Amino acid sequence: MSVQMVLLPVFAQIGLTFALLIGMVFGRRNALVSGETKIRDIALGEPNWPKGATQIANCYRNQFELPVLFYALIALALPLRHADLFIVLMSWVFVVTRFAHAGVFVTSNNFGHRSSVWLASVLVLLAMWIYFALKILLLI
Repeated sequence: MSVQMVLLPVFAQIGLTFALLIGMVFGRRNALVSGETKIRDIALGEPNWPKGATQIANCYRNQFELPVLFYALIALALPLRHADLFIVLMSWVFVVTRFAHAGVFVTSNNFGHRSSVWLASVLVLLAMWIYFALKILLLI
């Protein structure tokens, strides 16, 4: 697999993270400008943002949990030349589930749907790690 093919889903995941960061900034700015939130209410990190801004912020923070294991896998698989078609395809499945998770998180925030999509992303990433470990350990 070419480096570009391996890194394209990584760039998509990073794009999602930046999109959520920008959404969080605008959501918080709007809350401050509208007067819905006062500086004194959040100055020391208190969680006093409106619901919408909090949803986006929580989703943004979530991008530094499970996706870190995805980044680590790609960072290892690429230089070790174990980023094959399976890894690339599963990377795309992982990224699509992360987009779906973020979509639910910042809209309806339906916990049942959100947790189902999250679990799908966990299982995909787990399969990727098991496959990678078997390739490294068993030299398959």
